[in-house]
Amino acid sequence: MDMEKRDFNKAAATWDENPGRLKMANNIANMILDAVKLSSDMKVLDFGCGTGTLALRLQPYVSSIMAVDSSAGMLEVLDQKIESQNITNVATQHLDIEQGDVLEGCYDLIVSSMTLHHVREPRLLIEQFSKIAAPHGYLCIADLDPDNGLFHGKHNEGVFHFGFDREAMRRILKDAGFDNIEYLTAAEIVRSIPGGVRPFTIFLVTGQKKI
Repeated sequence: MDMEKRDFNKAAATWDENPGRLKMANNIANMILDAVKLSSDMKVLDFGCGTGTLALRLQPYVSSIMAVDSSAGMLEVLDQKIESQNITNVATQHLDIEQGDVLEGCYDLIVSSMTLHHVREPRLLIEQFSKIAAPHGYLCIADLDPDNGLFHGKHNEGVFHFGFDREAMRRILKDAGFDNIEYLTAAEIVRSIPGGVRPFTIFLVTGQKKI
């Protein structure tokens, strides 16, 4: 694992040019829409929003989305989308929990896609999610099943976890105060690895905050 943080600011300008990345975000959005009954009064937090591919898919169905990321470059791309598409219910916030920033507010739905493996202490982050989740609020996390460090290949900068065991993640959510925890396979990505190709699966875990 590479403890150096990846330069997402540099990657932001061309981030959306990867069709596989956009397809994955779309698949995850569809799974969330199937798993959680969204409504026009819901307030949503998208943690690790990147260029907003997930947030912008969900925004027509909810009241508001706070899109949070540690990369100013990613947020700049999302801000340009918000302005050009005249979107009024998505706001952005630069926040870096690795630098001690803390999540605030109260949300009916918290989503995070392909971000958790870049977080040093996922348990502490999920505890923060629990603190800002409304009673009976939902948490939806999409990330990699165990990948033996092969998913990112040579680009493991800032990758602190080579995927997550589903049962271990279930225990973390339960300990943080989430119930009704369910798992789905949200996407499968086939990538070249040394010696051939391999499919990698992305899970979606959903949970609901206890009162």
